[in-house]
Amino acid sequence: MNNIYLFSSLNSLKPIVFLLLLLPVSAGAASVDRPLNYSAIVTFILFITATLFITRWAARRTRSRKDFYAAGNAIGGFQNGVAIAGDYMSAASFLGLVGLMFIAGYDTLYFIVSMTLSWAVVLLLIAEKLRNLGSYTFADAVSVRLAARPIRILAASGTLAVAVPYLIAQMVAAGTLVEALFGLSYVQGVVFVGLMMTIYVTFGGMIATTWVQIVKAILLVAGGTILAIGVLLIFSFDVNELARSAVNAHPQGIAIMQPGLLYPDIVSVISLSLAFIGGTAGLPHVLMRFFTVPDGVQARRSAAFALCIITYFQVVVVIIGLGAIVLLVGNEEFTEGGLKVIGGSNMAAIHLSQITGGDVFMGFISAVAFATILAVVSGLTLSAAATVSHDLFAGVIRKGSCTDAEELRVSRLTVVILGITGVLLALLFEGQNVAVLATLPLVIAASTNFPVLLLSMYWKKFTTRGALVGGYVGLSLAVGLIIVGPNVWVQALGFDKPLFPYAYPTLFSMGACFLCAWFFSVTDKSQRAAAEARAFDEQLTRSQVGHLGPG
Repeated sequence: MNNIYLFSSLNSLKPIVFLLLLLPVSAGAASVDRPLNYSAIVTFILFITATLFITRWAARRTRSRKDFYAAGNAIGGFQNGVAIAGDYMSAASFLGLVGLMFIAGYDTLYFIVSMTLSWAVVLLLIAEKLRNLGSYTFADAVSVRLAARPIRILAASGTLAVAVPYLIAQMVAAGTLVEALFGLSYVQGVVFVGLMMTIYVTFGGMIATTWVQIVKAILLVAGGTILAIGVLLIFSFDVNELARSAVNAHPQGIAIMQPGLLYPDIVSVISLSLAFIGGTAGLPHVLMRFFTVPDGVQARRSAAFALCIITYFQVVVVIIGLGAIVLLVGNEEFTEGGLKVIGGSNMAAIHLSQITGGDVFMGFISAVAFATILAVVSGLTLSAAATVSHDLFAGVIRKGSCTDAEELRVSRLTVVILGITGVLLALLFEGQNVAVLATLPLVIAASTNFPVLLLSMYWKKFTTRGALVGGYVGLSLAVGLIIVGPNVWVQALGFDKPLFPYAYPTLFSMGACFLCAWFFSVTDKSQRAAAEARAFDEQLTRSQVGHLGPG
């Protein structure tokens, strides 16, 4: 049966392969005059070769939907923790945060502290309960005692609203990085990423995606550590001297060690923190990883290991960011005056790697950054495919009556469609602010998925009506307020003033979701609401003993 799956998957890949072959020869012509970084190319080819072998190995072990969605529940706690950290440490958390540290200094700590706190929330409140209640997606856990059909539609809406813009952001970043460093065009970079993610997910499922994330996480942590050590060597490992030098070099001086350069008001800071804290606990592709381990104990261990790795990496990012300030500001080879970095602020870490380790090390860091994007989009695609095939097709349309083969066929077809859609949308959004695209998923996850998941686990009086009203209100407000906020309304659409003053509306959209969920639950006097309250006790017992999901 596995061979039938593979043959079907190979046929379904034809459209995206055909799209790659149709790329005009002139697409790369614009980049011919750029010098090729052969160390970057060699490193990336080695990564691609290794991960394709992983995918081939994983494909032989992917025989059922349990293998495809949850790696057969056979991933260990440490391995899964590394994979989760790899899923979470995207290009934005490396290149983006270093670039932000280079520009704004202290305010970057809001991002870093919020990321760390978010995993404390996942560890203490989400991981073990989620694994014990669910099977493949977070919708499984939410629908244990609530009405399955409408809840799965809500969960699917939230998942796709998170996955698609996140996918676009990563692919736009990939195209930009390829264009700047690999001597290829933006179009070729985007199509290549679309093709590779489709291969990883279609053939290897969660097994391949997990091990690709593990390899990527190891490379990213190792590369970041070496880069941080290179910076510290220049200052004889004296962090105080590094900080003083950064203050002296930065145009804002001591202000980079104080709050206010990036977010001058408390509402923005709170909303940003809530976006990370709630958003992380509601990201479908991250939550899906807790179903790959055997039980709730291993899920909790996964979160603990992920927390340690991510916290360590944030410390590394701070050191790299301070080093970038000292070594790049005023350096005419890499800047165009002041804080204007050649290639944009996201290139600060790349330029710093060239200063500390030469072209070979810069090539390695560039390839790792690109590999990071490739691995993240694979996880995103798998979560979206699982939502369409498992939650919508199997749970809503077929009402649980479809076979494993039918569900897997829909899932793999969805992967191909998402690959093509991601490529086309990334081409459409070429040149757009990646930070804007990457913000939307966290806000949506924090305003829709997280409140519904948390309340379903911990509040006995939570009802289907409360979940639906709260979830859809949070989803609508999150999307709407971002569109009329400064990032989209002013920067992307070109209007003079935003209709909503804050870049991050999480405080309002998440608050509205919780408020509506509470009100429409406590006022629900239906028989179904009473039955759902009684079912909470059964759910509590189920989560305590540990439910391993369907075989």
